[in-house]
Amino acid sequence: MQRHEDGERGLREFTNPPLESAPPVGGLADTVFLHAEEDPLHIALGRKDDAGRWRDVTAAEFRDEVLALAKGLLARGVRFGDRVAIMSRTRYEWTLFDYALWTIGAQVVPLYPTSSAEQCFWMLYDAEVTAAVVEHEDHAMTIATVIDRLPRLRRLWQLDAGAVQELYDAGAHLDDRTVHRHRQAVTPDTVATVIYTSGTTGRPKGCVLTHGNFMYEADTVVRRWEPVFHSRKGDEAATLLFLPLAHVFGRMVEVAAVRGKVRFGHQPQLNASALLPDLAAFRPTFILAVPYIFEKVFHAARRKAEKEGKAGAFEKAVDVAVRYADAVEARAWGLGPGPSAGLRMQHQLFDKLVYAKVRAAMGGRIRNAMSGGSAMDRRLGLFFAGAGVQIYEGYGLTESTAAATANPPGRTRYGTVGRPIPGVTVHIADDGEIWLHGGNVFRGYLNDPKATDEALHDGWLATGDLGSLDEDGYLTITGRKKEILVTSGGKSVSPGALEERVREHPLVAQCIVVGNDRPYVAALVTLDQEAVEHWLMMRGKPRMSSARLVRDTDLEAEVRRAVVAANTLVSQAESIRTFRILAQPFTEEHGLLTPSLKLKRRAIEKAYAAEVEALYRA
Repeated sequence: MQRHEDGERGLREFTNPPLESAPPVGGLADTVFLHAEEDPLHIALGRKDDAGRWRDVTAAEFRDEVLALAKGLLARGVRFGDRVAIMSRTRYEWTLFDYALWTIGAQVVPLYPTSSAEQCFWMLYDAEVTAAVVEHEDHAMTIATVIDRLPRLRRLWQLDAGAVQELYDAGAHLDDRTVHRHRQAVTPDTVATVIYTSGTTGRPKGCVLTHGNFMYEADTVVRRWEPVFHSRKGDEAATLLFLPLAHVFGRMVEVAAVRGKVRFGHQPQLNASALLPDLAAFRPTFILAVPYIFEKVFHAARRKAEKEGKAGAFEKAVDVAVRYADAVEARAWGLGPGPSAGLRMQHQLFDKLVYAKVRAAMGGRIRNAMSGGSAMDRRLGLFFAGAGVQIYEGYGLTESTAAATANPPGRTRYGTVGRPIPGVTVHIADDGEIWLHGGNVFRGYLNDPKATDEALHDGWLATGDLGSLDEDGYLTITGRKKEILVTSGGKSVSPGALEERVREHPLVAQCIVVGNDRPYVAALVTLDQEAVEHWLMMRGKPRMSSARLVRDTDLEAEVRRAVVAANTLVSQAESIRTFRILAQPFTEEHGLLTPSLKLKRRAIEKAYAAEVEALYRA
């Protein structure tokens, strides 16, 4: 490990040496053909049939499907270096198209399935896309409204209208060697994908990521974190992929699963009613998710306990889990003896009564998970660890091909996003900005040299995020440069920590802190509808309209408690003085969230300008 310290400000830079391995060669699709040759009967994927049952897909079957689809794409005019868009939810066919396109050296341009026509137009136009794959008729109609402005777009295939079989048939006459000639021309420097960052402001920028970027990232994660893929030693690793494949995190999971021989299935819906039954049926050994998923599981368990009249026991179980995991963490770092005998006994009791049910809701076999996308509350991470599900939190961007840091196996430090992954250096600039360097860093933005020059400095990626390194090289995210609020009194406020603490309340869905050029800090809060309905039922209150609900004095008191708790984190000048509860949540459909569920601050403040003004009226 290499460290660089500043006497006044502590650790400024930390390097994790790369793992010893041969440099990557070829392209991402080579693994599909290699695995099928080495072990054709290995179960590579799980796929739902028309009846909703999971069936196995062997390595040989997947290779044959990739090869057949690659032939069809060639037969329909897709060539090496062409850019092809995919607009779909997470499903088996997305992975099939990814690998077929990578086999022939084409570049994939993901479009979020919720993208508007104008968003689609910009990405298709900027990337000079020549063909597109959409999931269903609505997507096809979205693109049809702008197709007259896209002269380069020549082909449009629809998954739900038999696109895969159509392409199989189209390429049936081609020789396998035609495909392999294309595949053998792919190198680590070949562009694999152009992923448009959703961006909280302005037009999305196309991040150019190579086959080498993904190979470096995936192989590093697989080699370093492979032990956490299993529920117990010797079992087969399996994961259910429910993250959007249009997002770099979901894409990295896909590539790592294929390269690491991890059986994986696809789940297109993030809501609990669809996800939980598939977790139970597929029974993954680990999952990769965003904090939102773990929050949902936790709150669902709490509501279930309240309905059964066991709220007190559940809260006691939470406290025991947190204290137990905290003691285990302290022992791992040489800061304590570990859980006491009494705490171990309590933990063992609650494992049968509470924790086993939480694990069962996640499929029953999960003992480890990885989390990224946004910060996870330390207490939530401790609870899951105490409940028998160790969550390894990490941090990364599209520009770093997903994870740049992560908590390593056996050395978790809750509340941080871990150390740099092997081969990556984290540097803290003079203004607190996080800079990254490593083989996973992108090569630049498509058609945007100015933005590329602003982001890359001699190979260093300036992330725009603020953070600090502790003495062991663990990174803590403290905010975002562009999101720092400055009140009219000159006080700088980082809103992230306040917002996250308010969101910890089970009734709160979202919170945005405002106060730039204002006399004090205030907040807009939205509600978790499912949690509110449960809260009303438990208190014998009738269901009410959203407009009436936000004026309910008992509900307001609950949210006020969340705000008061958040204010304990900061000085009085930085505290939230007042707040307003909104009747509707911020949604991606209304342009107020990015597809990765981050707040679009400027858009929200504009949409709710009247509500913000009301917060500052005397």
